[in-house]
Amino acid sequence: MQRFFFILLSLLLFFCQNLQGQNNNKRSIIDAEDAIVGASRIELYISDLQDKNVGVIANQTSIFNGIHLIDTLLSHGIRIKKIFTPEHGFRGSADEGAIINNSIDEKTQLPIISLYGKNKKPDSSQLEDIDILIFDLQDVGTRFYTYISTMTYVMEAAAENNIPMIVLDRPNPNGFYIDGPIMEKENISFVGLHPVPIVYALTIGEYALMVNGEFWLSDSLQCELKVIPLGNYDRNSIYKLSVKPSPNLPNWESVYLYPSLCLFEGTIVSVGRGTEKPFQVYGHPLISDEFAFIPRKKEGHRAPLYCDQECRGEFLIDYANNYQENPDRINLSWLIKAYNGLSNQTDFFNNFFIKLSGSETLRKQIENGLSEEEIRNTWSKNIKDYKNIRAKYLIYKDFK
Repeated sequence: MQRFFFILLSLLLFFCQNLQGQNNNKRSIIDAEDAIVGASRIELYISDLQDKNVGVIANQTSIFNGIHLIDTLLSHGIRIKKIFTPEHGFRGSADEGAIINNSIDEKTQLPIISLYGKNKKPDSSQLEDIDILIFDLQDVGTRFYTYISTMTYVMEAAAENNIPMIVLDRPNPNGFYIDGPIMEKENISFVGLHPVPIVYALTIGEYALMVNGEFWLSDSLQCELKVIPLGNYDRNSIYKLSVKPSPNLPNWESVYLYPSLCLFEGTIVSVGRGTEKPFQVYGHPLISDEFAFIPRKKEGHRAPLYCDQECRGEFLIDYANNYQENPDRINLSWLIKAYNGLSNQTDFFNNFFIKLSGSETLRKQIENGLSEEEIRNTWSKNIKDYKNIRAKYLIYKDFK
């Protein structure tokens, strides 16, 4: 009898531990401000900036404790010479793809140099009076989000001009999985510079280390790089950003859905630009689903696809809110469904789709009727190879 109770107790303990482990594996949504961002750990980098002419790569996301990095550095007597800013501008209100002109910051009167359009990389004249560069942008963890491309070009310019660079790390809100086709060399562009999957599960600081360590800068250069790490960062969690990373990613749901829905940008299907729900919907005037939306001109997108036309499709907020039940992967079912529903449209895909997906293969697979699982199986070897590269640059404990 005693042996029976011992076995029963052991089984009960095993069940409880297993249940607890399952609960611990569930993703949670964490306010990004709960992480200790690199920018806030000023004691780790302030000495590198003192008595130097500093160039800052920043935008509206470069804040901590409600204060912008520029204001914090100026309050510490740091001599900022120039602000460099990426796509969407310093205040983050410009349209996707809009030309951003150089300007002056009204608050600080510091010169702002745009790193978008023809001038994606600082030239020697723009860096001639700079002793050190400091980079602080909130990435969203997808290959086609251009902040990592801006960072790469700045690293390249820093290496060419022998200027050290500091990257202030921030959480990756899509950092809990790896998925998607690998970018092929012949399709490299500003929306995909490196042979990585669409979702790469690195913080922007880790990504900088990988770019440097894998000699992905031109002429195999390496820059003098320092990463100020995060504190209190959990790679298993979804981080709810306190500031919009760009005009059309207004909330955590849009950031969560972005890796799947951005592929629609290479098609005739709208992702809700010009509505209150960008990257939370998809639709087209010829789709017959119940959900409807009408894109309008607005700040952040003044010429949305199908402006003033009714589009029908799906509103995906319920999918996002069921994040704990969703597989950790890009959802291709929406893209396949839309293609099948509009297959009579011979121009469903455009040339931008190849730049977003990384190769011609995904387009051909969808056109040939492959299932989502069949397509995903073709990614597995390249993803495995990427994981071996990625492992060399992890600063934080990996996701489960």
